[in-house]
Amino acid sequence: MKTEETTSVNALIIINNDRYEGYKRAAAETDDTELKTLFTEFSIQSRDFAEELRKFVSLADQPDEDETTNSGKLYRVWMDIKAGFSGKDRNAILSSCEFGEDFAKKTYDEVMEHLVDLPPGSEEIIKRQRTQLQRTHDTIKTLRDNTQ
Repeated sequence: MKTEETTSVNALIIINNDRYEGYKRAAAETDDTELKTLFTEFSIQSRDFAEELRKFVSLADQPDEDETTNSGKLYRVWMDIKAGFSGKDRNAILSSCEFGEDFAKKTYDEVMEHLVDLPPGSEEIIKRQRTQLQRTHDTIKTLRDNTQ
């Protein structure tokens, strides 16, 4: 039976599924070796975050391994279109990734506004993941700003 706790954690699992797919796509869209390596690392980070959160949700209530949000699917389609028009431009890909990180941070922030609704033991993991998301965002932003 899904509870408020389950719904909140599932939202984070799904946003990490979105990040995983988004960074896999970004790695595929770029010919830049540095970015390909970085995006692969962030994709793995996303998968690990989702797996770490799954332990707080019963197996029956967990989202599918590949379940993503409609907005995540739209984001990846938009990224494909943008990459096509920009000729796999480094700045355009980094801007798209920053957009995705902003969305992920927002999701974490919304869940963290209701810490009392989270499963016992999950708060520290969620806070740590949010801190790591900020670092990822800042890395992407710095790379983007240095590309302009």
